Amino acid sequence: MFISFDRPLCAVGFAVVATTITLASPASAEPAPPYETLIEHLDRTPATLEAEALLDAAKARAQQAHALPNPSISLEAENAYGRSPFTGYGAAETTFSVSQPLELWGQRGARVGAARAEAEAAGLRRDQSRWAVAGRLALIYAEAEAASLQHELAIEALSLTQADANAVMALVEEGREAVLRGVQAESEVEAARAVADETQANRDAAFARLAAAAMLTEPVTSIGTSLLDRAPSPFAQDVRNPLAVQIAEAELDAAGQSVTVERLRARPDVTASLGVRRFQEYDSQALMFGISVSVPLLDRNKGAISAARAEQRAAEARLTGLKLEVQADRSAAQARLDASITRTRAADNGVASAEEAYRLARAGFDAGRISQLELRSIRAALIAARNTAVDARLARVRAEVELARLDGRAPF
Repeated sequence: MFISFDRPLCAVGFAVVATTITLASPASAEPAPPYETLIEHLDRTPATLEAEALLDAAKARAQQAHALPNPSISLEAENAYGRSPFTGYGAAETTFSVSQPLELWGQRGARVGAARAEAEAAGLRRDQSRWAVAGRLALIYAEAEAASLQHELAIEALSLTQADANAVMALVEEGREAVLRGVQAESEVEAARAVADETQANRDAAFARLAAAAMLTEPVTSIGTSLLDRAPSPFAQDVRNPLAVQIAEAELDAAGQSVTVERLRARPDVTASLGVRRFQEYDSQALMFGISVSVPLLDRNKGAISAARAEQRAAEARLTGLKLEVQADRSAAQARLDASITRTRAADNGVASAEEAYRLARAGFDAGRISQLELRSIRAALIAARNTAVDARLARVRAEVELARLDGRAPF
């Protein structure tokens, strides 16, 4: 979990403080599960459940699109209970018929094709939602680890500052330093203590966000497996057809299918009927059959057709823009990832140099060859170098999360 910095000898004080904090923590404190364990349970996160439900709804609509229209059954009686010669029911004509709407012109096939296209787009959006959740979880996990590391570095910085202040106070008591130097040293200790308190609050907030995002039943108290120290491995990805472009293509296909559906709705509705007519007066019966056709004079569905075509044009424009935008975004994300890897390597080298400089400066201060101001400046450079190394690792995680989002996969 910790960045492999070589600690100076003065860090012994930090070990004492860290031990005190550990003893003061609850006995039930357990580290957060590893990132791999958390992404194995993506199916229970609200965003994934929502996307899965929307996919189920789209599949159900695709299944419903195969259904044939329901027939109609009618029973009619004519020439009954009127004036002579139609008094009573003796001269009645009773008709029982069944009517079935006929889906001609390819209407049913177009409806099924549109529903299938919507289901395919919903499936791709479900995948995109899963990878987005995985990326967000990786980022929150890394931010929690970074906040924990920054708190530990602040505690260590407080220990170093306190050790330096003790050395200054010893010189003040011996008369080798002015009282003002002691006051300055005590002020630096209080400032370092305030930073430690602030980083502790940030760490607790980051742990709370991680517990909420991962839907953990127990509070997070530490990070057991480091994500910041993990370097992203090269991932072979077909950048010609990223997931976002696939979704846009599926939405364009669905929009084209909708145009066909609306265009065929303007065709006449045809209904076939078949029945039996009973002639009560002659005690006889006969078949009856017919076809009814709607006449599209007043409503030709022009508005719906125009709306569907406009949505198709919008989908085409969105696809064209995405193809250019995603390629540019992926190139930029890859460049940021490469730069963050180089920055992390440089930051680690800077930490090693700063630690060696501080070790020499402390030895020189104890020997009286280096002033307090020089020691303070070198100590500040060491603290800044260590925090820079944490920031570089967090930037590397962010670059990997962005690249994974564009590629349509889980980070790392």
